[in-house]
Amino acid sequence: MDPWVIWVVAACVLAVGEIATVSFFLGPFAGGAVIAAVVSLIGGGWIASTLVFLVVSVLLLAFLRPVARRHRRQPPALRTGAAALIGRPAVVLERISNDEGLGVARIDGEVWTARAFDEDRVIEPGEKVTVIEIRGATALLD
Repeated sequence: MDPWVIWVVAACVLAVGEIATVSFFLGPFAGGAVIAAVVSLIGGGWIASTLVFLVVSVLLLAFLRPVARRHRRQPPALRTGAAALIGRPAVVLERISNDEGLGVARIDGEVWTARAFDEDRVIEPGEKVTVIEIRGATALLD
Protein backbone atom coordinates (compact mmCIF):
# COMPACT_ATOMS: atom_id res chain seq x y z
CA MET A 1 0.00 0.00 0.00
CA ASP A 2 1.30 3.46 -0.89
CA PRO A 3 2.33 5.69 2.02
CA TRP A 4 0.04 8.54 0.90
CA VAL A 5 -2.96 6.20 1.21
CA ILE A 6 -2.00 5.46 4.81
CA TRP A 7 -1.85 9.21 5.53
CA VAL A 8 -5.29 9.72 3.95
CA VAL A 9 -6.73 6.88 6.05
CA ALA A 10 -5.09 8.37 9.16
CA ALA A 11 -6.60 11.79 8.30
CA CYS A 12 -10.05 10.23 7.92
CA VAL A 13 -9.78 8.36 11.23
CA LEU A 14 -8.62 11.51 13.02
CA ALA A 15 -11.39 13.58 11.41
CA VAL A 16 -14.03 11.06 12.51
CA GLY A 17 -12.53 11.13 16.01
CA GLU A 18 -12.78 14.92 15.99
CA ILE A 19 -16.41 14.77 14.95
CA ALA A 20 -17.10 12.31 17.78
CA THR A 21 -15.34 14.34 20.50
CA VAL A 22 -16.02 17.93 19.32
CA SER A 23 -13.03 19.18 21.31
CA PHE A 24 -10.96 20.56 18.42
CA PHE A 25 -8.00 18.44 19.45
CA LEU A 26 -7.86 15.78 16.74
CA GLY A 27 -8.79 18.18 13.90
CA PRO A 28 -5.32 19.75 13.63
CA PHE A 29 -3.78 16.27 13.47
CA ALA A 30 -6.18 15.36 10.68
CA GLY A 31 -5.02 18.49 8.82
CA GLY A 32 -1.40 17.51 9.39
CA ALA A 33 -2.11 14.04 8.00
CA VAL A 34 -3.67 15.54 4.86
CA ILE A 35 -0.60 17.71 4.23
CA ALA A 36 1.66 14.70 4.94
CA ALA A 37 -0.31 12.71 2.35
CA VAL A 38 0.32 15.45 -0.22
CA VAL A 39 4.04 15.48 0.59
CA SER A 40 4.15 11.69 0.29
CA LEU A 41 2.21 11.81 -2.99
CA ILE A 42 4.67 14.24 -4.61
CA GLY A 43 7.60 12.01 -3.73
CA GLY A 44 8.61 12.84 -0.16
CA GLY A 45 9.70 9.85 1.87
CA TRP A 46 8.41 8.59 5.21
CA ILE A 47 10.75 10.86 7.14
CA ALA A 48 9.77 13.99 5.22
CA SER A 49 6.05 13.28 5.43
CA THR A 50 6.28 12.41 9.14
CA LEU A 51 8.15 15.65 9.88
CA VAL A 52 5.61 17.64 7.87
CA PHE A 53 2.81 15.88 9.77
CA LEU A 54 4.32 16.80 13.13
CA VAL A 55 5.15 20.41 12.25
CA VAL A 56 1.80 21.16 10.60
CA SER A 57 -0.17 19.44 13.38
CA VAL A 58 1.62 21.35 16.14
CA LEU A 59 1.25 24.66 14.29
CA LEU A 60 -2.46 24.11 13.65
CA LEU A 61 -2.99 23.05 17.25
CA ALA A 62 -1.07 26.03 18.62
CA PHE A 63 -2.75 28.67 16.46
CA LEU A 64 -6.26 27.42 15.70
CA ARG A 65 -7.31 25.78 18.97
CA PRO A 66 -7.19 29.02 21.03
CA VAL A 67 -9.25 30.77 18.35
CA ALA A 68 -11.83 27.97 18.34
CA ARG A 69 -12.07 27.96 22.14
CA ARG A 70 -12.55 31.74 22.19
CA HIS A 71 -15.41 31.47 19.69
CA ARG A 72 -17.14 28.79 21.73
CA ARG A 73 -17.22 31.09 24.78
CA GLN A 74 -18.75 34.13 23.08
CA PRO A 75 -22.27 35.05 24.12
CA PRO A 76 -24.94 35.56 21.50
CA ALA A 77 -24.29 38.85 19.75
CA LEU A 78 -27.83 40.19 19.92
CA ARG A 79 -30.94 39.42 21.89
CA THR A 80 -34.12 39.69 19.86
CA GLY A 81 -37.85 39.45 20.45
CA ALA A 82 -39.16 39.40 23.99
CA ALA A 83 -35.72 38.48 25.36
CA ALA A 84 -34.46 41.91 24.27
CA LEU A 85 -36.92 43.59 26.67
CA ILE A 86 -35.43 42.08 29.83
CA GLY A 87 -33.68 44.78 31.82
CA ARG A 88 -35.41 47.61 29.93
CA PRO A 89 -37.23 50.43 31.76
CA ALA A 90 -41.02 50.55 31.74
CA VAL A 91 -43.72 52.99 32.85
CA VAL A 92 -46.86 51.70 34.53
CA LEU A 93 -50.01 52.89 32.71
CA GLU A 94 -52.64 51.11 34.81
CA ARG A 95 -52.32 49.96 38.41
CA ILE A 96 -50.54 46.61 38.72
CA SER A 97 -52.01 44.25 41.29
CA ASN A 98 -51.40 40.53 40.98
CA ASP A 99 -54.24 39.69 43.39
CA GLU A 100 -56.76 41.57 41.25
CA GLY A 101 -55.28 40.46 37.90
CA LEU A 102 -54.73 44.07 36.81
CA GLY A 103 -51.82 45.82 35.18
CA VAL A 104 -50.58 47.46 32.01
CA ALA A 105 -47.18 49.01 31.29
CA ARG A 106 -45.44 50.71 28.38
CA ILE A 107 -42.14 49.08 27.42
CA ASP A 108 -40.16 50.64 24.55
CA GLY A 109 -43.29 52.29 23.19
CA GLU A 110 -45.39 49.11 23.29
CA VAL A 111 -48.22 48.45 25.72
CA TRP A 112 -47.87 45.14 27.61
CA THR A 113 -49.96 43.29 30.12
CA ALA A 114 -47.90 43.47 33.29
CA ARG A 115 -47.64 41.84 36.68
CA ALA A 116 -45.38 42.54 39.63
CA PHE A 117 -42.49 40.14 40.07
CA ASP A 118 -43.10 40.27 43.81
CA GLU A 119 -46.61 38.80 44.31
CA ASP A 120 -47.48 41.17 47.18
CA ARG A 121 -46.37 44.41 45.54
CA VAL A 122 -48.88 46.89 44.10
CA ILE A 123 -47.46 49.33 41.55
CA GLU A 124 -49.27 52.61 40.89
CA PRO A 125 -49.64 54.36 37.49
CA GLY A 126 -46.73 56.58 36.48
CA GLU A 127 -44.19 54.58 38.45
CA LYS A 128 -40.99 53.67 36.61
CA VAL A 129 -39.99 50.03 36.85
CA THR A 130 -37.68 47.47 35.20
CA VAL A 131 -38.63 44.41 33.17
CA ILE A 132 -37.45 41.31 35.03
CA GLU A 133 -38.96 38.55 32.90
CA ILE A 134 -41.38 37.94 30.03
CA ARG A 135 -43.84 35.08 30.42
CA GLY A 136 -45.90 34.61 27.30
CA ALA A 137 -47.46 38.01 26.61
CA THR A 138 -47.04 39.28 30.18
CA ALA A 139 -44.13 41.31 31.49
CA LEU A 140 -43.02 40.77 35.09
CA LEU A 141 -41.82 44.05 36.54
CA ASP A 142 -39.84 45.13 39.56
